[in-house]
Amino acid sequence: MKTITKGKNMNNLKKIGLTALAGSLAAISANAAEMTVNGATVLTYTSADATETTGNAYGMKTNLGFTASGEVNGYTVSYMQTSKDQFAGMSSARLSVDMGDLGTLAFDQGSGSGLSTIDDKTPTAAEEIWDGLDAAATGEANGRVGTAGSSGVFNYIKSIYGVNLNAAYRNGAGSTSADGGNGGSAKDNGTAWDLALTAGDDVTNVAGLSMGAGYGEAGNGDQTGSNEGDDEHMTAFANYSYGPATFGAQLSHLGINGKSSGSTNEYVQAWGLAVNINENLSLSYGEREIEYKKAGATHITEEGEGIAVAYTMGSIKIAGNRNEVANNGGTANSTDQMTEIAVSFAF
Repeated sequence: MKTITKGKNMNNLKKIGLTALAGSLAAISANAAEMTVNGATVLTYTSADATETTGNAYGMKTNLGFTASGEVNGYTVSYMQTSKDQFAGMSSARLSVDMGDLGTLAFDQGSGSGLSTIDDKTPTAAEEIWDGLDAAATGEANGRVGTAGSSGVFNYIKSIYGVNLNAAYRNGAGSTSADGGNGGSAKDNGTAWDLALTAGDDVTNVAGLSMGAGYGEAGNGDQTGSNEGDDEHMTAFANYSYGPATFGAQLSHLGINGKSSGSTNEYVQAWGLAVNINENLSLSYGEREIEYKKAGATHITEEGEGIAVAYTMGSIKIAGNRNEVANNGGTANSTDQMTEIAVSFAF
């Protein structure tokens, strides 16, 4: 009599398959990681230019930050996400892998990477002197460097003999894409890279002196017309601290070839002075000039200044700043002002 073994063989194959699947699941089992939650609430009063309609000048921002870190296959993997305005939406997120001596590799969705981390390093007691002022025309960078940005970029960080490298790469136009999504732009439209190098006084060999520089490019290859060259950003800064005072200066150059704005060169000079009056009170003042050199148009110099003050009492901070600008965005006789008072509570 012939013995039928087909069913038994199939059962054995199922057992083998389930055993292999169980082994693969065990190989990628999650390690425990502690999730930390922190938050802050900021109550603000903002007064804008007299020509602008502000309505209710009072506002409140509520932030919650989530961070987690754990070991995965010998590497330290970290995740952070910040939600703002009563969970109205995610403001930033970052997934990073610390590879030890090989450096740290991350995917950034808004926390800051590459050249944008040094777009303005002049010292201030509160907000930067351009904060809250009207932005320049579309396609112009308003004097702030950063070609790759921080939306959907890969970020690499490493310290080499005391010099800190922060590099960023973005494939296509910057966007914050969801799981399985894409930026929706052609491959070369906005593809960018940049990097920043910074060093402290252990490298400069001058007590209190820190320095940095950076460079980046962004492609405009999918545009039509005559302005298809890459955008080019570069900057350099130096800050010197002596006792309670810190003085800083920064120079930047932005060559912008976007189709919408035509060829534009921006030359930026900025300086700032911040002083700690005591352990609770600090003051600062700064100035910034941006010379807009537009192809076939009159060159205009934007002139801005700002003063700021901050007072800290434990977990409560009261800060205020007043910023003004003339020839804003390279438009002659265009002015703007902004005053803000903020009370923040950390918890």
